[in-house]
Amino acid sequence: MDYRRRVVDDTLDEMFPHLAAIALEGAKGVGKSATAGERAATVVNLADPRRRAAVELDWDYVTTVRPPVLVDEWQLYPPVWDRVKKAVDEDSSGGRYLLAGSANVAPGTRIHSGAGRIISLRMRPLSVAERGLIDPTVSFAELLAGGRPTVRGQSSVTPGDYVDEILASGFPGIRELPARLRAQQLDGYLARIVERELPENGVEVRRPAALRRWLAAYGAATSSTATYTTILDAATPGESDKISRATADSYRNHLERIFVVDPVEAWIPVFNPLKKLGSSPKHHLVDPALAARIAGVDRAGLLSGDGHVLAGGAATWLGALFESLVTQSVRVYADAAFARVGHLRTRDSNYPREVDLVVEGDDRRVVGIEVKLAPVVTDRDVRHLLWLRDQLGDRVADLVVVTTGDIAYRRADGIAVVPLALLGP
Repeated sequence: MDYRRRVVDDTLDEMFPHLAAIALEGAKGVGKSATAGERAATVVNLADPRRRAAVELDWDYVTTVRPPVLVDEWQLYPPVWDRVKKAVDEDSSGGRYLLAGSANVAPGTRIHSGAGRIISLRMRPLSVAERGLIDPTVSFAELLAGGRPTVRGQSSVTPGDYVDEILASGFPGIRELPARLRAQQLDGYLARIVERELPENGVEVRRPAALRRWLAAYGAATSSTATYTTILDAATPGESDKISRATADSYRNHLERIFVVDPVEAWIPVFNPLKKLGSSPKHHLVDPALAARIAGVDRAGLLSGDGHVLAGGAATWLGALFESLVTQSVRVYADAAFARVGHLRTRDSNYPREVDLVVEGDDRRVVGIEVKLAPVVTDRDVRHLLWLRDQLGDRVADLVVVTTGDIAYRRADGIAVVPLALLGP
């Protein structure tokens, strides 16, 4: 299969010739091994027991093979991280090591932070731009740079196409399969999380069915700030023998450690001019296809309004999943610009304000983003973006509404309206 170039490839092209070691992090199946393998002369896959045994027996093994060296699934034998760090201390010339991992190390495992030696880059499932539906015409990097760049373009992607993209997933090895096989693969992915990925990473799952119910409840909370108590109650309705809050928190922490749970943290600006900001994260699984699949909602169901939405989220289940698809893509583009992504919600009980995504660059300027599951944008849809501009002034680089429409343009108030398929890095 031909390699599908990713947004992170541009970052690697820029950085790897000058850095001795880069770690690609992300959930299973997002494409880390394929991306890193494009640059590696030697692959040391620690998921292979023979390779892991060789590394365990010989501390210097990864330094004796031909570089660039890809150490895949390095977290399965964490001491290899320290050996790479030591190798970088000894020789910091660029382009020597790539480490790919689908989990952070288990709690209690001690390794060197890698600070200053090993740079980490996050990989997520394919953004919409990477899926090749149409050529994007609006650059997120240009929006973040300010100056109100020209916004134009026409999209042939329909609302139904976006439903298909939600269900197809952004996992490169899954999305191209026929629909029935794709569903089976997504079921298998969810099963492997419970039965294999967590145990391989040091987590004993005593009640697999309870964990699966919690995952389903968390998926139902997609794009919301529902409390963890609300999620736990949704996972165990009417049960006298509920899992404990401590157990649920443990599930969440470990699922986040293997990058399956991927929340968007609340945006709290430095030198904060805004008051009463909420601090709760907005919930997302690594791919909205997982949330749809574990809920058992198919294309017809999404289009007809099926799907249970927990309190505090989007008006419809499809709206929540579309926002998650937008969030997934924006995070890929923001990572390429070395910007951080948050969300904003005030705690004003009389008139709360909410901005779906706030992306902040190194210069502290921000792009505010609202997500609209509709082709038409009204004044009501942009009121919180205009409020954000009033509050932050010149700190706002741009304001955007991402839609399912067909035309990209700027409104008279300066807000960019961009169909998701036309937004790229």
